[in-house]
Amino acid sequence: MQSLLKEIKSCKVCKEFLEHGVNPVFSFSPDCKIAIIGQAPGRIVHETSIPWNDKSGENLRSWMGIDADTFYDDEFLAIIPMGFCYPGKGKSGDLPPRKECAPLWHEKIFEQMRDLELIILIGQYAQEKYLESSRKESLTKTIQNFEEYLPKYFVLPHPSPRNNIWQAKNPWFKDKVLPTLKSKVQSLLP
Repeated sequence: MQSLLKEIKSCKVCKEFLEHGVNPVFSFSPDCKIAIIGQAPGRIVHETSIPWNDKSGENLRSWMGIDADTFYDDEFLAIIPMGFCYPGKGKSGDLPPRKECAPLWHEKIFEQMRDLELIILIGQYAQEKYLESSRKESLTKTIQNFEEYLPKYFVLPHPSPRNNIWQAKNPWFKDKVLPTLKSKVQSLLP
């Protein structure tokens, strides 16, 4: 376990593509009950090395119904992005996560977590990889049908404030999806 953590922290596979440098941001332990698979660290997370340390993280913790101490308890919750380092800025938001990380590290990490009960898939990149052909024709349709992926997976949109318009257009998300998520997370709390 310690050698895997050290190996990921020292990874430089994508170094030449990362203008802001290499800084893998993740957390996990063998005892985690929940894993969050998101996109990739943003600029603030890259600078602080604290996963989900931004407004998106505040929204995600609210959606899950947990405080920061619980969220950052790596004995309970793993944070495993699709791309471990900040990919940089694109024309409309951050660039997509680097494609090298998930194939290189995810399986090795999941082999370590013997008590994992729930994997939260945030956004299209995580859902494409883990749901494959069972995903629906759009992110919205996939999330509307979230119960199909339980008990193993819980699908969510990205909790970015940019998605507030999407949430306003889809009130069922707040009324049906979030209460189910909170209940599931509460059932797994230590």
